[in-house]
Amino acid sequence: MDSYCLMFSQHLKSHHTFQLIRHKADVNFINEHGNTPLHYACFWGYQLIAEDLVQAGASVSIANKYGEVPLDKCKGAMAKKLHSLAVDCGQNLEKVAFKDQSWLGLKTRSRDPTLSRHKGININELALHTKIAVSPSGEMWRGKWQGNEIVAKILALRECSPRVCRDFNEEFPRLRIFSHPNVLPVVGCSNSPPNLVVITQFLPYGSLYQLLHQETSVVVDTAQALKFALDIARGMAFIHSLEKLVPNLYLSSKHIMIDDDLTARINMADAKFSFQERGKIYSPQWFSPEALQKKPKDLNVKAADMWSFAVTLWEMATREVPFADLTPMEAGMKIATEGLRVSVPPGISPHISKLVRICMNEDPGKRPSFDMILPILEKMCTQ
Repeated sequence: MDSYCLMFSQHLKSHHTFQLIRHKADVNFINEHGNTPLHYACFWGYQLIAEDLVQAGASVSIANKYGEVPLDKCKGAMAKKLHSLAVDCGQNLEKVAFKDQSWLGLKTRSRDPTLSRHKGININELALHTKIAVSPSGEMWRGKWQGNEIVAKILALRECSPRVCRDFNEEFPRLRIFSHPNVLPVVGCSNSPPNLVVITQFLPYGSLYQLLHQETSVVVDTAQALKFALDIARGMAFIHSLEKLVPNLYLSSKHIMIDDDLTARINMADAKFSFQERGKIYSPQWFSPEALQKKPKDLNVKAADMWSFAVTLWEMATREVPFADLTPMEAGMKIATEGLRVSVPPGISPHISKLVRICMNEDPGKRPSFDMILPILEKMCTQ
């Protein structure tokens, strides 16, 4: 069902623009997340496609599993335009609540989205033109795919064995989280040995780390830092609410991307796959001491993420790289065994300073959840 909705939007964008509508395809068909083709058209900012869908009967009022109607996915004046068009078309604008239809046997199985839709994508179909970053987990290239500006992450692998390909196919669908504005989903993949590639939407400002520590036109003052913090907390609260946590998703400013409207979004492409250098930790400066000491199965992942959030909040408030005078290995060792911690300098907002300390409680069990700090951040943003 997920594949159907995406294919619907992409077929509409191609030279077959009206084929699905002409053949009376259901424009209000929903996938297991409750998303319709209109949700995806709004998510990608395809205004003309969205207008065609509305005129063909696509409802602006159908809520997905998370209570979001298509207009909630829009940016700028697009929502107002589609709302007016829906009124002109005589739509009932009362929200239609999500109804779970998995009992009908239509729920997407874990491996189907990858195998049915993405296995056939060859890396040669991606018009990659600029290498924008290299990390221990892979190379990031900017390019185009199906007319969209994308970033393709070519995973760093020792070998691309049949077992690795199988694990990739099984794990990849968990990163396709389209249902939250503060989560940047993986939108496609290429399983074309010897390369495994995950594809995300290109965002012009890059990562929060780049925005904070490289020269840009964006000023990250206290108000903007708090807005970013609220975005991150909302995204993490959503990820923590999922029935199954996304494994090996490490929170740091390097893994938070900034959209063109300065919305912070957690990058699902930065989650490590199970076959990628197990046990190896990158950027330990953002890790909690227990995360550097314990095995993942013995770790309170949610509490560890809250520590990482606190370090990121400190980073935004100070505009400093944590422990920049140490190598990552030195920083990790000192955090884990010698009590090395970031210190909040004078002049930082007392509210931010207090929140950093609360979220970095040495006892993981005493750290708040992201749901708990959301009201605090919302209040701080309005002051």
